[in-house]
Amino acid sequence: MSDAQETPAAPPQDEGASETGWLQSRTGYRRLLHTLLDEKVSGGARWAYVFGSLLLIALCNQVLTGLLLMAFYAPSATDAWASVAYIQDQVRLGWLIRGLHSSSASLLCIGVVLHMVQVAVYGAYRAPREVNWWTGLLLALLLMGFALTGYLLPWDQKGYWATQVATTLLGATPLIGPALQQLVQGGRSYGNLTLTHFYALHVFVLPLGLLALVGIHLALFRRHGVTPHPRRQPDELARSSEPFWPRQAVYDMTAGALMLAGLFIWVVRSHGAELSAPADPAAPYDARPEWYFLPLFQLLKYFPGSLEIVAAMGAPAVFLGALALLPWLDRSGPEGASRAISARLRSLTVLALCLGSLAALGILAQREDQKNAAFQKHKADAEAQARRARQLAWQGVPVAGGVAVYENDPLEAGRKLFLEHCAGCHRLDRMGPADEDQKGPHLSRFASRAWLAGFLQAPDSPTYYGRSKVRGGMKPVELPPNQPGDQLGDLVEYLYSLAGPPGAGGQPLDAGKVARGAVLFEEKNCDLCHERDGKTSGQGPNLLGYASETWLREFLLHPGAATYYGEKNDMPAFGKKLGETELARLVTFLRAQRER
Repeated sequence: MSDAQETPAAPPQDEGASETGWLQSRTGYRRLLHTLLDEKVSGGARWAYVFGSLLLIALCNQVLTGLLLMAFYAPSATDAWASVAYIQDQVRLGWLIRGLHSSSASLLCIGVVLHMVQVAVYGAYRAPREVNWWTGLLLALLLMGFALTGYLLPWDQKGYWATQVATTLLGATPLIGPALQQLVQGGRSYGNLTLTHFYALHVFVLPLGLLALVGIHLALFRRHGVTPHPRRQPDELARSSEPFWPRQAVYDMTAGALMLAGLFIWVVRSHGAELSAPADPAAPYDARPEWYFLPLFQLLKYFPGSLEIVAAMGAPAVFLGALALLPWLDRSGPEGASRAISARLRSLTVLALCLGSLAALGILAQREDQKNAAFQKHKADAEAQARRARQLAWQGVPVAGGVAVYENDPLEAGRKLFLEHCAGCHRLDRMGPADEDQKGPHLSRFASRAWLAGFLQAPDSPTYYGRSKVRGGMKPVELPPNQPGDQLGDLVEYLYSLAGPPGAGGQPLDAGKVARGAVLFEEKNCDLCHERDGKTSGQGPNLLGYASETWLREFLLHPGAATYYGEKNDMPAFGKKLGETELARLVTFLRAQRER
């Protein structure tokens, strides 16, 4: 044995570790980077190639914002609207996250169309790329599925009614329609299971399908490579080809940054996505789909009755079928035979007709709605209702669900009483009978300045007393408006003042106009029919405190009293129908109309 101390052996080194690094020796990441970044771009980098990458970036945005929304969202019919209202109005930057998610859905639809046009112009649907073209069409169809299922998740009026139209059309499918509808909506009617089914489709089933199709689409793209510009000659392609990194990667990243910046600006300016009032099956609503479904909505107008299902199922099938057949409609031969656009006019014409018809139908739908005065009024009413519901949600949403948020409003009890006892004869906003079935005066903004002005000029119109026994008892007051002194406005201000000063938020009384109106009241002999002492009967109602709390309470109790409408009255008394608390709530609700 040697006296020298034996030197310990050095620890073994990984083969190639010093040359390539520790991480490379363990993962081989450089090979992956080489695969991703060194792909040859035939004909060189171009801005026209960015659309596919933009779609991937938009999809990543959807995944990220969707995950953030899931942290606060509650997929149940009682809690869904409340959770979305909480995200929108109370979670820090919740409105921004939801707006990015919602607006990116529209961005994806636009991106799909642009990518489709670029692919068609370059002829990237021809052999051997037909399957890649078809997977792209399936991806577009899948994105529509995401839009449709996500539409219902807020459980608001807009999504509820628009989605119900879609499932009703699904139920009209021959043979399998009813069973398919019940499967999708979780029973014979809409409810909690409908929402959970759509939620499962939106966050699990459709993402799995999307992941698989994106993988196939990208694999086929890498297999066949980029389709060069039609004007590039074959001998130019080899000379001008370059790797994906860096130039094409910079193009893609620049375009992606600009797209996200534009999306951010759009969402900030619009302050997030729309949220309408809580879904209420009993409340009327003029449903309209998002803009990308408007063409089909417009088309269905031209196919009434039983033909509607033919259009609903047949039109998308014809559209997708025409696009799927583009590789066979193209007579220019496989890729490389002829890249000239002129050789592919037939297929490009088909694509132009498909996209042009969609654009035309969408524009027609928007223009018709813009010209539809009733729809615009109902839309404004729905927006006001949505704002009211979201304001009430700040006080907390009752456990009964989104619609119960109105219970936070002190006027809600009065509204329910109006629906139960008054809406059979009187119309107020969208409550009550149709105009032609109305028996008493229209009570929207009852006793407000605008209501009084209209009444004075046309008391026997159907809006006022034209369909009651009181008609013919009063002549129109001939006081031209907008003249020096505005006599009509003065008289209206006086009558309005009889109920006392307006509440908080109401326009204050004009003392000068009230004084002049009181003089006009006597000059125009209004006092011959209307007393103002609260005791004496006349040919018309006694106007002491007209539309005040006391006046309304006594009127509801005794509408046939001599100080009100006497023998001409055809309104039932509510003394035995309503208790004191209910009577007070109904009076409060009616009083609130004058200050709207």
